[in-house]
Amino acid sequence: MVAAATLQPAHAEDPSLVLDRIRDSGVLKFPVITGEEPSYIKDPQTGEWSGFYVEWGEEIADILGVDLEFVETTWGNLAADFQSQKVDIAIGLNPNPQRGLVVDYTTTPLFYGPWTIVAKKGFEKTSWAELNDPSVRLAVQKGSTMQVVAEALTPKAEIIVVGTRPLGVLEINSGRADAMLLASFDAIQVAPEVEGDVFVPTPALTNTAVIGVRREAGNAGWINWLENWTSQQRSLGLAQGKLAKSFEDAGLDMSVLPGDFSF
Repeated sequence: MVAAATLQPAHAEDPSLVLDRIRDSGVLKFPVITGEEPSYIKDPQTGEWSGFYVEWGEEIADILGVDLEFVETTWGNLAADFQSQKVDIAIGLNPNPQRGLVVDYTTTPLFYGPWTIVAKKGFEKTSWAELNDPSVRLAVQKGSTMQVVAEALTPKAEIIVVGTRPLGVLEINSGRADAMLLASFDAIQVAPEVEGDVFVPTPALTNTAVIGVRREAGNAGWINWLENWTSQQRSLGLAQGKLAKSFEDAGLDMSVLPGDFSF
């Protein structure tokens, strides 16, 4: 009997610990990032946030019966923000093994998007093989999946790492970079700022946008709840509809994407 007792776990982990903590606190801590329109939009007059990531955060908070608390950050700082408990959730992440040491990802994609290049007019290197050339100066955001992709597929290029998307725009406009690697809707948003073109390098590569939460004991129920929410968003076409409306409202021309592409 003694031997059998020692084989029993001291206690079973409660999978609802994190979900219950968030609901009991009354607050869902949510990261927002400047210069990332149309996913995050900050009104310069009021300081209020909008954008489709923010709308999704508000929907999740509303279902949970809590307030959404905004935490300004950058993509590169997200892992540290999770570790320091500054944020509870981040939407639109690309699974990243390095960040995955401290972040758990949902497995159901909220949406898909091709990796896209924005460049000054006249830039003619349109394949990954052509971009992988010492003459190419390619800007990427620090700590982003774009940096991982660029370092893997274009190691011969001069990779210019910047802290934010606006700094990447500055690199192109100043002539220090030829192009910038971005998610499709970000590239289309940036193109007018550099008076440039947008194209999907061949062969087209798709990035998967999921949700990230802090890795900690008791988060299984939180992840399961988010999986259910994401599954409904996709199966009912809610996610795709929100993206299409957001792009239309922002005046983004998505015709540059492959004809058979679907979010």
